[in-house]
Amino acid sequence: MERPIGEKSGEVLDGSNIMELVGNEKVFSNFVEHKFKELDTDRDGQLSVKELQPAVADIGVALGLPAQGSSPDSDHIYSEVLDEFTHGKQEKVSKTEFKEVLSDILLGMAAGLKRDPIVILRIDGEDLLEFVSSPSFEPEMVSIFSQIESPEELSLRDSIVKALEYLTVDQGMPPCSDSWVMSNIVEPVLESCHGEDWEKSVSEEAFLVEFKKVAECVAKRLKEQPVIVAHSENAFDGSDIKRLLSNKFELDKTLNVALESVPKDRNGKLSKEHLRVALDVLAPSAGLPPLGAVEQMDKVVGEAFKMVNADDGNVVKEEEFKKILTEILASIMLQLEGTPISVSSNSVVHEPFAASSTLLQPAT
Repeated sequence: MERPIGEKSGEVLDGSNIMELVGNEKVFSNFVEHKFKELDTDRDGQLSVKELQPAVADIGVALGLPAQGSSPDSDHIYSEVLDEFTHGKQEKVSKTEFKEVLSDILLGMAAGLKRDPIVILRIDGEDLLEFVSSPSFEPEMVSIFSQIESPEELSLRDSIVKALEYLTVDQGMPPCSDSWVMSNIVEPVLESCHGEDWEKSVSEEAFLVEFKKVAECVAKRLKEQPVIVAHSENAFDGSDIKRLLSNKFELDKTLNVALESVPKDRNGKLSKEHLRVALDVLAPSAGLPPLGAVEQMDKVVGEAFKMVNADDGNVVKEEEFKKILTEILASIMLQLEGTPISVSSNSVVHEPFAASSTLLQPAT
């Protein structure tokens, strides 16, 4: 049976295999034993900072981080992972400490994947060909052409490149924002399809004809050189907040945990300046992304803070602080119920299933 366009299938990474590994004491102990022995190159029964580096690198790969040294932001996360093992000061880590920290890190990764599963897609040109030959192709491409800024001022080539950037994995196109996709898939196709009139401005009709040819060539190249993409989708509609607010016991427990991260003054009061810190702590329980992760969500949070006058910097008692946090959650929920936010992300996996093949390599 043919798969409908836009319906994605692939291996789903939801953290269940990680939970299964850590939850089986015998299997996990064997896994740690194997990993520790592999890392302990000087065979002294402890891991130095240098010996821990391969494990830290594997965890970075599993988290989808670029290689160490390529980004200050990701390097900071690598440093934090290493500090988790060494507690920021130890020079050597025992097998017991290694096992405890690795368990915590893996369970954290599993929780993240359970909340936001990742689907591993193999994009091989089949879906793109389906899209090109479907009745929806022309109207969708006309819509995309109209969204391109000043298309009449662009050359045909530039219009095609811009249009390719609008296509998604739903239409069978890997993300053109990835430099590897651009240099290994798109640019070779453009080079081979380049026509005499490609540097001239273009009409909508000519664009449709030429774009279809290019898309078919891209599909052919993807068949020869498939691209693996990690795809995730998140929908924020307020339902998780509603569930949390309706359970008083769970809400109180979550608020109390959030308050543990907020400093108190000598009178036991808390500054409203720390409301965002507390909200970030309880975000997973409310089905919210971390602050700064999703721009549209940050705007919703900003509106909620305005509604309850949460940014005046006043100092309040603990109960008042919790009351304001609850009001912020209720405000966010109402906004999301009225206008849900959907976010998707796609990243090219240059080493398919790297996390499974390195970090979670079972003992042999």
